[in-house]
Amino acid sequence: MADTKKPLLIKRYASRRLYNTETSDYVTLDDIAGFIRDGREVQIVDLKSGDDLTRQYLLQIIAEHESRGESMLPVEVLNDLVRSYMSGDVSVVPQFLQASFDMLRDGQAKMMENMSSMNPMSKMPGMEVMQAQQEAFLKAMTGGWPGGSTMPSPEPEAEEPEQGDDLDAIKQQLADLQAKLSKIK
Repeated sequence: MADTKKPLLIKRYASRRLYNTETSDYVTLDDIAGFIRDGREVQIVDLKSGDDLTRQYLLQIIAEHESRGESMLPVEVLNDLVRSYMSGDVSVVPQFLQASFDMLRDGQAKMMENMSSMNPMSKMPGMEVMQAQQEAFLKAMTGGWPGGSTMPSPEPEAEEPEQGDDLDAIKQQLADLQAKLSKIK
């Protein structure tokens, strides 16, 4: 994986096309959303002026997902965000949101760490299956946010499985776990 500490630089040309400086090709907003989902930080700058356009494009990605019916933000939260922008007072909302997401990532990482091989409970029969299920669940719940895959997978995956494949795999793992538990009894 590329160096995740250094943001992926995307340059916006006058034609409004977005250029990935690492791969030397043009990208779309969906591509950028994919980079972010994979845990990569991005920085989008205007080629001519050098202005940082990252915030503008990230908001556009969120707006497009929301308009497609992929609603993640409740209307009450959106109302509160608008209010925080419209009030003349200094808002604590940005700091609160940042702290909330930091806590979510930290909690997710700690949960995965507790289920890792250093935990004595990991030696229990069927624990690998439960770990894989937990990892799949957390990935589904957080959309693959960074910090969510700190535990190595039980088996390396060549490609990202489809969601139907995930469900079938979880069902199979559950059946395997039930069989192991019935043997223990």
